[in-house]
Amino acid sequence: MEWMGLNEIREKYLEFFEAKGHLRLPSFSLIPKDDNSLLLINSGMAPMKKYFTGEVTPPRKRVTTCQKCIRTGDIENVGITDRHGCFFEMLGNFSFGDYFKHEATAWAWEFCTKVMKMPVDKLWVTIYQDDDEAFDIWTKEVGVAADHIVRLGKEDNFWEHGSGPCGPCSEIYFDRGPEHGCGKPTCGVSCDCDRYVEFWNVVFSQFNCDGHGNYPPMAHPNIDTGMGLDRLACIMQGVDNMFLVDTAQNIMKTICRIAGVEYGKDKQTDISLRVITDHVRAATFMIGDGVMPSNEGRGYVLRRLLRRAARHGRLLGIEHPFLTEVSKSVIHENEGAYPELREKQAMILKLIAVEEESFSRTIGQGSQLLDDIIAKNKGTVISGADAFKLSDTYGFPIDLTKEIAAEHKMTVDEDTFRTLMQEQKERARAARKNAGADAWAGESDLLEGVPTTEFLGYTEKTAQAKVLAVIKDGKRAESADAGDEVGLVLDKTTFYGESGGQVGDTGVINADDAVLNVKDTTKNHAKNFIHHCTVQAGTIRVGDNVTTQPEWKRRQAIMRNHTAAHLLQAALRKVLGTHVEQAGQLVNEKHVRFDFTHFAALTDEELRQVEQTVNEVILSAVPVQTQEMPIEEAKKLGAMALFGEKYGKIVRVVTVDDFSKEFCGGTHVDNTAKLGLFKILSETSAAAGVRRIEAVTGFGTYDLLNESLFTIRSTAEALKLNSTADLPEHAAQLTAELKQKENELEKVNAKLAGQQVGQLLENAEQAGSVRVCTAKLNGADAAALRTMCDKVRDKAADMVAVFAGINGAKANIAVAVGKDALAKGAHAGKIAKAVAQLAGGNGGGKPDFAMAGAKDLAKLNDALKAAAGIVTEQVK
Repeated sequence: MEWMGLNEIREKYLEFFEAKGHLRLPSFSLIPKDDNSLLLINSGMAPMKKYFTGEVTPPRKRVTTCQKCIRTGDIENVGITDRHGCFFEMLGNFSFGDYFKHEATAWAWEFCTKVMKMPVDKLWVTIYQDDDEAFDIWTKEVGVAADHIVRLGKEDNFWEHGSGPCGPCSEIYFDRGPEHGCGKPTCGVSCDCDRYVEFWNVVFSQFNCDGHGNYPPMAHPNIDTGMGLDRLACIMQGVDNMFLVDTAQNIMKTICRIAGVEYGKDKQTDISLRVITDHVRAATFMIGDGVMPSNEGRGYVLRRLLRRAARHGRLLGIEHPFLTEVSKSVIHENEGAYPELREKQAMILKLIAVEEESFSRTIGQGSQLLDDIIAKNKGTVISGADAFKLSDTYGFPIDLTKEIAAEHKMTVDEDTFRTLMQEQKERARAARKNAGADAWAGESDLLEGVPTTEFLGYTEKTAQAKVLAVIKDGKRAESADAGDEVGLVLDKTTFYGESGGQVGDTGVINADDAVLNVKDTTKNHAKNFIHHCTVQAGTIRVGDNVTTQPEWKRRQAIMRNHTAAHLLQAALRKVLGTHVEQAGQLVNEKHVRFDFTHFAALTDEELRQVEQTVNEVILSAVPVQTQEMPIEEAKKLGAMALFGEKYGKIVRVVTVDDFSKEFCGGTHVDNTAKLGLFKILSETSAAAGVRRIEAVTGFGTYDLLNESLFTIRSTAEALKLNSTADLPEHAAQLTAELKQKENELEKVNAKLAGQQVGQLLENAEQAGSVRVCTAKLNGADAAALRTMCDKVRDKAADMVAVFAGINGAKANIAVAVGKDALAKGAHAGKIAKAVAQLAGGNGGGKPDFAMAGAKDLAKLNDALKAAAGIVTEQVK
């Protein structure tokens, strides 16, 4: 048996089964498609469930893959042992109603003994205890010795997961030798020791469990196999665990070089090296497949992995950002099999850098506070209140608090923590509520039994309808009179009810005896459209016939902006990448506000490309088509769905040629030309990993153009310019002149400061083994104080300078400590804090320089006089 690299093993496996008539498919994305039961793909079979159930026809009856997988059930154990890892690859060959036991067993044995050249006497096979057919095939056809086959029970050798396809399985083990065993006489393939390694599982999916203990045979049985690539590599390379495999070692060597450590020399160092190796590898693949950091779902898994890796870097003594260097190594080791990693390298590295930088800001204060909590804690439990403060105030994640606590043999009161978190969420939810909308939502409970409203507004401007219910003063009413504020429910309407980020319509409802002004339209979960109205005249009654008339000019503007949102998302995905997904939107008559997943601010060039792409589609006058269809059909067409949104069996799809295709229940223009022009107003951060673009279309763009031209002309007139074309040049000239004046002023201030410092040094007083100079300077800002402090340090190494600059009713205090004074124990941060507190303020900073604020100017003189005494107590 020859040593073989992991990448070579992968290729040999796939080539072997291609030669057996299998279609080689690339690894599926780690993000499950149309499968809400999984957060991330965790096995080779998981992305092919529907092939096995018959819901989807496979591209061929024989398929082979190497599937990237993530398992997160025991993240906290990764690193602590060398057996746990989040990322792994599964080799698999699959038969969808084609070959069965005879071929699957023969090919598995051929690959092990002929391609991998494993010694036959080192291989063992297990079968399900009642599977005599498998025993006969292994012994009589494949040629495995009967004494190397072990029968095991249902728990070990029968694969099933609830109802559905299931069946017995055969596993292949490799005997690593007695030196790896437990030494017990009973030691065998089912032993928990490290001697026998299971590396290939062949599932004979031949029954269809009904969930009640009945196992009727399948008409067309399937083969589902799984072999851990890392496990096979361990066998072929003669190493004990996945972290010693060649590709993992190459990644780990990058970390060792950065940290200046070696693997295998220290237990705690080894833990950190394993954590970083596994987590950065997993994170690199996740980002490559479009997972974005967030505080929930798979995005939180990604964020947790990166934060845990970053923290363990600190434990290794790495004080600078380093995860991108490790990720580069991951990409280098895997790009042959996964070229998308190289294609998306820039995005992967940028996102990791942003997350690491963000976490470095979080972990500093949080770690210090947690260390203090642990040091002061006389028990073994960190309170839920402390854990909540760390999370809520400092952004310190609870899982990291638990992990650090465990390192100190402590636990966290998670029940109290969860209670406090829930209370916080409820407070936030209450704060966000719109009082009026919430009142209507409560009153909508009164509509139980009222038929749903038919919405005709996709194609009609007005409709003849009947009043089904009137809500007045929080109750169902039979009628309402002039001046009353009511909620009106009709059997049909052309008013759009607020949903999907599109605001509700306004307008007028007319009856024979009443006129109602509609201020907003919403809808409840029962699809009752509630028209929020003021009765302008007359009386409206349940059963009245009415005419609906939405404010059409406003609706048209909303429609333009909603279609623009679709074009914007498509353009963003085209320019930035397919990781972009909608994270929220607001579409009204004034503008479109679109939130989307992305890791960094867009550059000017990216914004220009996005805007130009949208306008090209608009000016191409592309028809906008809407169609209702079964959800499965829509998915087959590639229509984008909003992540996490629940859809019914029939969905509405809005299509703009080949450019955009989305699930959407909103209202849209019928041709992109009706948008006029699209202009981005701003691009900002909406949340961590979420960006926000605000833009206008139609008359919004027209108004923006007029406002901009007015501003330009007004500015030109104020500068007494004859032409607006001269404005840029004149503005640049003015800026240069101002800069020159600022430089001249700085030189004058520096000269004055130097003269002032000389006088202050002459009047310095002795404080132990150092000198102290103090001064109160009217009108001196923080920059001026810093300049004076720098000059003191340059002129006198044994000096401590304490300067106060007064501006209005407050003062800034700056403290500088010279090199010799620093060596003798003077600490600028502590001095600044002590002096400021005497004047009703606070502050602090580094040992050589610090700033603080003072609020009580009446006490400032006394505070400065106390400085020498404060310094005397510090120095040696």
